[in-house]
Amino acid sequence: MKAELEAIQAEALEALKAVKTPDALESLRITYFGRRGKLTDVMKGMGTLSKAERPAIGKLANEVRTTLTQAFEKATEALHHQQQAQQLEAESVDITLPGRKPAYGKAHPVMQTLERIEAIFSQMGFQVATGPEVEMEYYNFDALNTPADHPARDLHDTFYLEARGWKQHPQEEGEDARSERLLRTHTSPVQIRVMENQKPPVRIIVPGKAYRVDYDVSHTPMFHQVEGLLVDTHATFSELKGVLASFVRQMFGEQTQMRFRPHFFPFTEPSAEIDISCTVCQGKGCRSCGHTGWIEILGAGSVDPEVFHAVNYNPAEVTGFAFGMGVERIANLQFRIPDIRTFYENDLRFLRQF
Repeated sequence: MKAELEAIQAEALEALKAVKTPDALESLRITYFGRRGKLTDVMKGMGTLSKAERPAIGKLANEVRTTLTQAFEKATEALHHQQQAQQLEAESVDITLPGRKPAYGKAHPVMQTLERIEAIFSQMGFQVATGPEVEMEYYNFDALNTPADHPARDLHDTFYLEARGWKQHPQEEGEDARSERLLRTHTSPVQIRVMENQKPPVRIIVPGKAYRVDYDVSHTPMFHQVEGLLVDTHATFSELKGVLASFVRQMFGEQTQMRFRPHFFPFTEPSAEIDISCTVCQGKGCRSCGHTGWIEILGAGSVDPEVFHAVNYNPAEVTGFAFGMGVERIANLQFRIPDIRTFYENDLRFLRQF
């Protein structure tokens, strides 16, 4: 039995040298210390020894067991340290490698154009105003002198919301006035909200999103507008022309020509549409301008007295002018993009150009 114990010890120590993984170590431990392990079987056989042999063999068996236990513990610790070293090596960073340049985002071309428009009018003294995109019919149409039978109020042009029963206007709380909620079709309702809470003079621009039921190469259901409003005791149409002429020169260049064409808007009178000389052909006539040499960019006019009545301004004491433009339209002209829908297709090949 003594020879058997010494052989088990030598065999186990030699086997430990070849162990490379925790699973292999556990398998080896079971081989010698398990219920049917080699060392366990020898220990069970000590009952067959004589009383004279038991003390010496028992002492040797304990020494072998202690030696192997310590050897297994050292092997376990060594494997643990080895695994930690491998993990650290896998997670380490080679600081001698060249750095990777991070990818920086840029402003969307529509936002670039919007920021430019805001900057130009801010230099002229216009303040930026904002308002809700979910609007009441009163602010979107009624207060802007838009009659009930106007085509813009039909379902084929305006997104109406299901909820109904809102009061039209604070001044009409005593009446049974109702107003449907809708997605604003322009940013002009903010002009009404500002004038309700501010006495003249008023000098604001209203950038923001607007919504209409329309989708083609020059229209999208959601688009951006910038409305402008100036109200004072002597705000004239000629001053409107001066403001817009300054904007056109700064936005499109000193060489750009501008013209006014008579038009109609419910909330301005007189009204006009403003054209600029084509930015592609410089007014010579091309496919972009329909061979006319001119491109329409915005609408404008003197504020209709009925709008002043809606906000309790006295038309005999104040006058004003307003204008409105589509930001995507301006961006199209600046960047010469033929299809407005391209702005919202999220094609990185397109967006990276800006």
